[in-house]
Amino acid sequence: MKSRLWGLLLLALALAAALGGSSNARAAGVSIRPVCSAVPAGYARCFSLVAGNAVPLAGSPSGYGPADLQAAYALPSSTAGSGQTVGIVDAFDDPTAEQDLAQYRSFYGLPPCTTANGCFRKVNQTGGTLPMPPPSPDWALEISLDLDMVSAVCPNCHILLVESNTNLDSDLYTAEDTAARLGANAISNSWGGSEYSGETADDSHFNHPGAAITASSGDSGYGVSYPAASRYLTAVGGTSLTRGGGTRGWTESVWSGAGSGCSAYESKPSWQTDSGCSRRTVSDVSAVADPNTGVAVLYAGLWFTVGGTSASSPIIASVYALAGNAGSVNAGSYPYSHTSGLFDVTTGSNGSCNPAYLCNGQAGYDGPTGLGTPNGTSGF
Repeated sequence: MKSRLWGLLLLALALAAALGGSSNARAAGVSIRPVCSAVPAGYARCFSLVAGNAVPLAGSPSGYGPADLQAAYALPSSTAGSGQTVGIVDAFDDPTAEQDLAQYRSFYGLPPCTTANGCFRKVNQTGGTLPMPPPSPDWALEISLDLDMVSAVCPNCHILLVESNTNLDSDLYTAEDTAARLGANAISNSWGGSEYSGETADDSHFNHPGAAITASSGDSGYGVSYPAASRYLTAVGGTSLTRGGGTRGWTESVWSGAGSGCSAYESKPSWQTDSGCSRRTVSDVSAVADPNTGVAVLYAGLWFTVGGTSASSPIIASVYALAGNAGSVNAGSYPYSHTSGLFDVTTGSNGSCNPAYLCNGQAGYDGPTGLGTPNGTSGF
């Protein structure tokens, strides 16, 4: 076990060294690198991006922490979330997940979330503890991002981490069903791939009434990925989030990498009324995803600044958990009838498209940010 952990740490250090750039994710000229590489059909990649160099645990993280996210989205994080479980579905194993989670929460003064106190649970794709999948340093960083975002947004929530054997779609879908079976109130999926003709048959894995399911819209700009296209979940786009401006004290615009557009296969849900897509439109809502305004993540004893819609999906899943309303959520429909609980994002673009709202921020609904970002929990 020690040699396995040591090997993973060496891989993490190699990843940190390879990323280059400044340790300040908001500085000009910062190097941005994808955490997961491109994949062939039938596999999923994680939608996370790292900005700049990692810094040691003793250093100061440059990304946004819990207090920032809670303030930006007016969240009742200190008083809500008890009794809720957020499920995280990812591929491969992160052997240091619980250790890194403990260090993140300790650094920010959050209550412990451990296996021993019943707050944290890690299982394989069928719900067991043995055998665990093989480790992967890129997906392990993704796992740390997801766990840290749940902690930041809903520190009173329990966390269920379900690790699939590989990043094959079929394995991840099995893990998805396990997360729902084990009682997660909200489930986040920070991964995806290209749409495919058989995806509507696979929608059953995301059709779990009583659980609010979220999926990242992707990091390649205008264009649609699956499972974000599924009509049974909330597709989460991305924003750039900066301090200052207006009465809110924060400003948001479309992040240029956020996925959006018209699904090629999914029928249009009754709760979507935009006219530019005859089928399902992506996204529904959004949260911070720009790695240049990224979040602080602790992985293998190092601080990373991370973005991508891999960050926004667990944020939104955790807001659903804070709202405590998952049993009443019908796929991604709830925010559409509760838009007063959202901050509208009206500027920015993720590409060129027609009609323009599918890739440009505007008043009301738009593709990259959907209906907007959380303003408290009443929209969820």
